[in-house]
Amino acid sequence: MYRYETHLHTAEGSACASAPGKEYPALYKALGYDGIFITDHFYHGNTRPSRELPWPEYVEAYMKGYEEARKAGDAIGFKVFFGIEENFECDEYLIYGVDKAFLLAHPEIPHWSREDMIRLVHGAGGAVMQAHPFRDRHYISRIHLYPEDIDGIEGINTANTANDNLAALCYARHFGLMIQAGSDTHHLSRVGEQSGGIMYEKPIMSPEDYADRLLRREKPGIFYPGDFFDGMGGIEIALPTEIRRGGRWEELSIEEMNRWFADAGAATGDASAQPEDIADILKDLTV
Repeated sequence: MYRYETHLHTAEGSACASAPGKEYPALYKALGYDGIFITDHFYHGNTRPSRELPWPEYVEAYMKGYEEARKAGDAIGFKVFFGIEENFECDEYLIYGVDKAFLLAHPEIPHWSREDMIRLVHGAGGAVMQAHPFRDRHYISRIHLYPEDIDGIEGINTANTANDNLAALCYARHFGLMIQAGSDTHHLSRVGEQSGGIMYEKPIMSPEDYADRLLRREKPGIFYPGDFFDGMGGIEIALPTEIRRGGRWEELSIEEMNRWFADAGAATGDASAQPEDIADILKDLTV
């Protein structure tokens, strides 16, 4: 099986990352990965390049981390692919299958909505996966779930808590969403400790190839640390949650989410209760 990192940030593109893109390929290759996707924070997220730059200059600066990583990967025979992480109201989306030419051709991107993003990316043959949909952090006041029109979700993000990830897996199972896994790496020191990603029997040849697999619902295998879910109790969602249904946002009740979790076999309502076997929840979501 070929193994890939799907969620990775560089210091050149993401203000919250510390490692230059060129530092990653050798490290991931030594860990047994066959490739990585650079997914720096884009215009509406925690991006490094100044938004005051003219659009072509912003795009050039944004691409630098990926381009440096690609050069380093080419030098050692290691695949480095381009991706994007875009943000709206702290709900973030991983985009695959578009390139620099796509970005340069759309100077209206600073004003795009979620709907614009999905329409434009799909129009270019790309795919959109919602990242860590149940993330609970101090800077997030509300969860936004967007099951409509996207191609799937990041079901396991090893930089998130087991609680957040188990909720995401149950959500994916309820809506029949494709899932992927990734490490959400920002720092060299976390590579290895947080190892996660996707697997395919045939190698990914390009970002467009991966996007096409997602669009065709060719489910990837996933991997993550074996002890990731050990010892956690029942799922608890503390933040108010909205969901996009029928083209509009509506409040989502805890009671409805608890039904999703229970239907998937995960314990709810009792923080001391241990969830059912994660493999049972994953069996319908992966190859």
